[in-house]
Amino acid sequence: MALQLTVDPDAAEPPYEQIRARIADRARSGALPVGYKLPTVRGFAEELGLAANTVAKAYRALEADGVIETRGRNGTFIAAPGDAADREAAAAAQAFAQRAHRLGLDRAAALAAVEDALRAVYDGGGQG
Repeated sequence: MALQLTVDPDAAEPPYEQIRARIADRARSGALPVGYKLPTVRGFAEELGLAANTVAKAYRALEADGVIETRGRNGTFIAAPGDAADREAAAAAQAFAQRAHRLGLDRAAALAAVEDALRAVYDGGGQG
Protein backbone atom coordinates (compact mmCIF):
# COMPACT_ATOMS: atom_id res chain seq x y z
CA MET A 1 0.00 0.00 0.00
CA ALA A 2 1.51 3.30 -1.07
CA LEU A 3 0.80 6.52 0.76
CA GLN A 4 -0.97 8.53 -1.93
CA LEU A 5 -1.13 12.13 -0.79
CA THR A 6 -1.21 15.44 -2.59
CA VAL A 7 -0.52 18.91 -1.30
CA ASP A 8 -2.31 21.95 -2.69
CA PRO A 9 0.20 24.82 -2.86
CA ASP A 10 -2.68 27.31 -3.21
CA ALA A 11 -4.59 26.14 -0.14
CA ALA A 12 -5.02 28.38 2.88
CA GLU A 13 -3.37 25.88 5.20
CA PRO A 14 0.40 25.41 4.90
CA PRO A 15 1.75 22.25 3.28
CA TYR A 16 2.98 20.71 6.55
CA GLU A 17 -0.53 21.08 8.03
CA GLN A 18 -2.09 19.47 4.97
CA ILE A 19 0.26 16.50 5.38
CA ARG A 20 -0.37 16.30 9.12
CA ALA A 21 -4.15 16.46 8.77
CA ARG A 22 -4.36 13.93 5.95
CA ILE A 23 -2.15 11.36 7.65
CA ALA A 24 -3.98 11.85 10.97
CA ASP A 25 -7.39 11.46 9.29
CA ARG A 26 -6.30 8.30 7.48
CA ALA A 27 -4.82 6.83 10.65
CA ARG A 28 -8.01 7.52 12.62
CA SER A 29 -10.22 6.04 9.91
CA GLY A 30 -8.07 2.92 9.62
CA ALA A 31 -7.12 3.66 6.01
CA LEU A 32 -3.54 3.66 7.34
CA PRO A 33 -3.41 0.69 9.71
CA VAL A 34 -1.44 0.49 12.94
CA GLY A 35 2.14 -0.43 12.12
CA TYR A 36 2.03 0.98 8.58
CA LYS A 37 5.52 2.24 7.76
CA LEU A 38 5.57 5.81 6.50
CA PRO A 39 8.05 6.92 3.86
CA THR A 40 11.27 8.56 4.98
CA VAL A 41 11.16 12.31 5.38
CA ARG A 42 13.49 12.83 2.42
CA GLY A 43 11.77 10.32 0.18
CA PHE A 44 8.31 11.67 0.94
CA ALA A 45 9.49 15.26 0.45
CA GLU A 46 10.91 14.36 -2.97
CA GLU A 47 7.70 12.54 -3.90
CA LEU A 48 5.61 15.59 -2.94
CA GLY A 49 8.03 18.15 -4.38
CA LEU A 50 8.50 19.82 -1.00
CA ALA A 51 11.42 20.67 1.26
CA ALA A 52 12.41 17.92 3.70
CA ASN A 53 11.86 20.35 6.60
CA THR A 54 8.18 20.63 5.62
CA VAL A 55 7.63 16.88 5.89
CA ALA A 56 9.76 16.71 9.05
CA LYS A 57 7.57 19.39 10.66
CA ALA A 58 4.44 17.39 9.82
CA TYR A 59 5.97 14.19 11.21
CA ARG A 60 7.01 15.98 14.43
CA ALA A 61 3.45 17.27 14.91
CA LEU A 62 2.00 13.81 14.24
CA GLU A 63 4.41 12.26 16.72
CA ALA A 64 3.55 14.86 19.36
CA ASP A 65 -0.13 13.99 18.83
CA GLY A 66 0.58 10.27 19.23
CA VAL A 67 -0.52 9.44 15.67
CA ILE A 68 2.88 8.13 14.59
CA GLU A 69 5.94 6.79 16.34
CA THR A 70 9.55 6.85 15.26
CA ARG A 71 11.56 3.72 15.95
CA GLY A 72 15.04 5.06 15.38
CA ARG A 73 16.66 3.80 12.21
CA ASN A 74 13.80 1.33 11.66
CA GLY A 75 11.53 4.11 10.47
CA THR A 76 8.30 5.88 11.28
CA PHE A 77 5.05 4.00 11.78
CA ILE A 78 1.37 4.60 12.45
CA ALA A 79 1.00 4.25 16.23
CA ALA A 80 -1.63 2.24 18.04
CA PRO A 81 -4.46 4.41 19.29
CA GLY A 82 -4.66 4.96 23.01
CA ASP A 83 -3.44 7.35 25.60
CA ALA A 84 0.17 8.18 26.28
CA ALA A 85 0.33 5.96 29.38
CA ASP A 86 -0.70 2.91 27.36
CA ARG A 87 1.90 3.68 24.68
CA GLU A 88 4.61 4.31 27.24
CA ALA A 89 3.80 1.09 29.11
CA ALA A 90 3.88 -0.86 25.84
CA ALA A 91 7.26 0.66 24.96
CA ALA A 92 8.65 -0.21 28.41
CA ALA A 93 7.32 -3.77 28.11
CA GLN A 94 8.87 -4.12 24.67
CA ALA A 95 12.22 -2.83 25.93
CA PHE A 96 12.10 -5.26 28.88
CA ALA A 97 11.22 -8.21 26.63
CA GLN A 98 14.10 -7.44 24.29
CA ARG A 99 16.54 -7.02 27.19
CA ALA A 100 15.39 -10.26 28.87
CA HIS A 101 15.82 -12.11 25.57
CA ARG A 102 19.35 -10.70 25.12
CA LEU A 103 20.17 -11.85 28.65
CA GLY A 104 19.18 -15.35 27.67
CA LEU A 105 16.07 -15.62 29.86
CA ASP A 106 13.35 -17.92 28.60
CA ARG A 107 9.75 -16.71 28.47
CA ALA A 108 8.86 -18.21 31.88
CA ALA A 109 11.84 -16.58 33.62
CA ALA A 110 11.09 -13.20 32.01
CA LEU A 111 7.44 -13.42 33.04
CA ALA A 112 8.43 -14.39 36.59
CA ALA A 113 10.71 -11.34 36.80
CA VAL A 114 7.83 -9.09 35.70
CA GLU A 115 5.42 -10.68 38.18
CA ASP A 116 7.94 -10.23 41.02
CA ALA A 117 8.47 -6.58 40.09
CA LEU A 118 4.73 -5.92 39.87
CA ARG A 119 4.12 -7.64 43.21
CA ALA A 120 6.85 -5.55 44.83
CA VAL A 121 5.40 -2.30 43.53
CA TYR A 122 1.68 -2.97 43.81
CA ASP A 123 1.58 -5.21 46.89
CA GLY A 124 4.78 -4.65 48.79
CA GLY A 125 4.82 -1.00 49.76
CA GLY A 126 6.16 0.31 46.45
CA GLN A 127 5.21 3.66 44.99
CA GLY A 128 2.23 2.34 42.95
